[in-house]
Amino acid sequence: MNPNSEGTFSMPSSHTPSGLVVAFDDDHAVANAGLALTATLTERLGVEAVVDELVDLGDRPGHHRPGRKVLTLLHAMVAGGDAIDDADVLRTGRTQEVLGHRVMAPSTLGTFLRSFSFGHIRQLDRVARPCWPERGPPAPARAPKS
Repeated sequence: MNPNSEGTFSMPSSHTPSGLVVAFDDDHAVANAGLALTATLTERLGVEAVVDELVDLGDRPGHHRPGRKVLTLLHAMVAGGDAIDDADVLRTGRTQEVLGHRVMAPSTLGTFLRSFSFGHIRQLDRVARPCWPERGPPAPARAPKS
Protein backbone atom coordinates (compact mmCIF):
# COMPACT_ATOMS: atom_id res chain seq x y z
CA MET A 1 0.00 0.00 0.00
CA ASN A 2 1.22 3.43 -0.87
CA PRO A 3 -0.05 6.68 0.64
CA ASN A 4 -1.18 9.19 -1.93
CA SER A 5 -0.82 12.96 -1.62
CA GLU A 6 -3.96 13.27 0.51
CA GLY A 7 -2.73 10.91 3.22
CA THR A 8 -5.06 8.02 2.36
CA PHE A 9 -4.00 4.61 1.18
CA SER A 10 -4.82 2.98 -2.12
CA MET A 11 -4.46 -0.62 -3.18
CA PRO A 12 -3.43 -1.65 -6.70
CA SER A 13 -6.15 -3.31 -8.72
CA SER A 14 -5.90 -6.19 -11.16
CA HIS A 15 -7.97 -4.21 -13.70
CA THR A 16 -9.23 -7.46 -15.14
CA PRO A 17 -12.60 -9.04 -14.39
CA SER A 18 -11.20 -12.58 -14.20
CA GLY A 19 -9.01 -11.54 -11.24
CA LEU A 20 -12.01 -10.22 -9.33
CA VAL A 21 -13.17 -11.83 -6.09
CA VAL A 22 -16.71 -10.94 -5.08
CA ALA A 23 -17.55 -11.26 -1.39
CA PHE A 24 -20.62 -9.98 0.43
CA ASP A 25 -21.31 -9.68 4.14
CA ASP A 26 -25.07 -9.41 3.59
CA ASP A 27 -27.02 -12.03 1.65
CA HIS A 28 -29.53 -9.42 0.50
CA ALA A 29 -27.22 -6.60 -0.67
CA VAL A 30 -26.02 -7.29 -4.19
CA ALA A 31 -25.99 -4.14 -6.34
CA ASN A 32 -25.49 -4.82 -10.06
CA ALA A 33 -24.08 -8.27 -9.32
CA GLY A 34 -24.66 -9.40 -12.89
CA LEU A 35 -21.96 -7.02 -14.10
CA ALA A 36 -19.11 -9.19 -12.78
CA LEU A 37 -20.38 -12.24 -14.66
CA THR A 38 -21.04 -10.27 -17.84
CA ALA A 39 -17.64 -8.55 -17.68
CA THR A 40 -15.86 -11.88 -17.25
CA LEU A 41 -17.77 -13.46 -20.13
CA THR A 42 -17.19 -10.55 -22.53
CA GLU A 43 -13.50 -10.50 -21.62
CA ARG A 44 -13.04 -14.24 -22.21
CA LEU A 45 -14.96 -14.13 -25.50
CA GLY A 46 -12.89 -11.15 -26.67
CA VAL A 47 -15.96 -9.11 -27.56
CA GLU A 48 -14.16 -5.74 -27.55
CA ALA A 49 -11.49 -6.92 -30.01
CA VAL A 50 -14.05 -8.60 -32.28
CA VAL A 51 -16.17 -5.44 -32.41
CA ASP A 52 -13.06 -3.32 -33.09
CA GLU A 53 -12.20 -5.66 -35.97
CA LEU A 54 -15.65 -6.07 -37.56
CA VAL A 55 -17.35 -2.70 -37.05
CA ASP A 56 -16.03 0.00 -39.37
CA LEU A 57 -17.77 3.36 -39.25
CA GLY A 58 -15.24 4.92 -41.62
CA ASP A 59 -14.61 8.57 -40.79
CA ARG A 60 -18.01 9.12 -39.17
CA PRO A 61 -18.08 10.77 -35.75
CA GLY A 62 -17.63 8.22 -32.98
CA HIS A 63 -15.73 5.72 -35.16
CA HIS A 64 -12.78 5.25 -32.78
CA ARG A 65 -12.79 2.18 -30.43
CA PRO A 66 -16.28 0.82 -31.18
CA GLY A 67 -15.63 -2.20 -28.92
CA ARG A 68 -15.48 -0.08 -25.77
CA LYS A 69 -18.70 1.66 -26.72
CA VAL A 70 -20.53 -1.59 -27.41
CA LEU A 71 -19.32 -3.01 -24.08
CA THR A 72 -20.45 0.13 -22.25
CA LEU A 73 -23.91 -0.18 -23.82
CA LEU A 74 -24.09 -3.89 -23.02
CA HIS A 75 -23.07 -3.40 -19.40
CA ALA A 76 -25.48 -0.48 -19.00
CA MET A 77 -28.34 -2.73 -20.17
CA VAL A 78 -27.28 -5.46 -17.72
CA ALA A 79 -27.34 -2.84 -14.94
CA GLY A 80 -30.93 -2.00 -15.86
CA GLY A 81 -30.36 0.96 -18.16
CA ASP A 82 -32.94 1.68 -20.82
CA ALA A 83 -31.61 5.03 -22.07
CA ILE A 84 -28.16 6.25 -23.10
CA ASP A 85 -27.90 8.47 -20.01
CA ASP A 86 -28.29 5.39 -17.80
CA ALA A 87 -24.76 4.34 -18.81
CA ASP A 88 -23.52 7.05 -16.43
CA VAL A 89 -24.14 4.70 -13.49
CA LEU A 90 -21.18 2.62 -14.72
CA ARG A 91 -18.87 5.59 -14.20
CA THR A 92 -19.49 5.76 -10.45
CA GLY A 93 -17.24 4.31 -7.80
CA ARG A 94 -14.88 1.59 -8.96
CA THR A 95 -17.24 0.01 -11.46
CA GLN A 96 -14.76 0.51 -14.32
CA GLU A 97 -12.29 -1.74 -12.49
CA VAL A 98 -14.90 -4.49 -12.27
CA LEU A 99 -15.76 -4.15 -15.95
CA GLY A 100 -12.15 -4.21 -17.14
CA HIS A 101 -12.61 -1.46 -19.74
CA ARG A 102 -12.95 2.29 -19.78
CA VAL A 103 -16.62 3.23 -19.55
CA MET A 104 -17.58 5.71 -22.23
CA ALA A 105 -19.62 8.84 -21.48
CA PRO A 106 -23.30 8.93 -22.51
CA SER A 107 -22.61 11.80 -24.94
CA THR A 108 -19.92 9.67 -26.64
CA LEU A 109 -22.35 6.75 -26.88
CA GLY A 110 -24.97 9.00 -28.49
CA THR A 111 -22.47 10.19 -31.11
CA PHE A 112 -21.48 6.56 -31.77
CA LEU A 113 -25.04 5.34 -32.20
CA ARG A 114 -26.04 8.22 -34.47
CA SER A 115 -23.22 7.18 -36.82
CA PHE A 116 -24.87 3.84 -37.61
CA SER A 117 -26.67 3.06 -40.83
CA PHE A 118 -28.41 -0.21 -41.72
CA GLY A 119 -25.12 -1.59 -43.10
CA HIS A 120 -23.37 -0.90 -39.81
CA ILE A 121 -26.10 -2.80 -37.96
CA ARG A 122 -25.31 -5.79 -40.19
CA GLN A 123 -21.65 -5.49 -39.09
CA LEU A 124 -22.81 -5.82 -35.48
CA ASP A 125 -24.77 -8.95 -36.45
CA ARG A 126 -21.47 -10.55 -37.56
CA VAL A 127 -19.87 -9.89 -34.15
CA ALA A 128 -21.67 -12.82 -32.48
CA ARG A 129 -20.18 -15.46 -34.79
CA PRO A 130 -16.50 -15.27 -33.76
CA CYS A 131 -17.37 -14.78 -30.10
CA TRP A 132 -19.04 -18.18 -29.68
CA PRO A 133 -17.16 -21.47 -29.74
CA GLU A 134 -17.56 -23.79 -32.73
CA ARG A 135 -20.76 -25.23 -31.27
CA GLY A 136 -22.51 -21.87 -31.63
CA PRO A 137 -24.41 -19.90 -29.01
CA PRO A 138 -26.06 -21.74 -26.14
CA ALA A 139 -29.45 -23.25 -26.85
CA PRO A 140 -32.44 -21.57 -25.23
CA ALA A 141 -33.50 -23.08 -21.92
CA ARG A 142 -36.22 -25.68 -22.21
CA ALA A 143 -39.19 -25.81 -19.92
CA PRO A 144 -39.02 -28.73 -17.49
CA LYS A 145 -41.26 -31.69 -18.35
CA SER A 146 -44.14 -32.12 -15.98
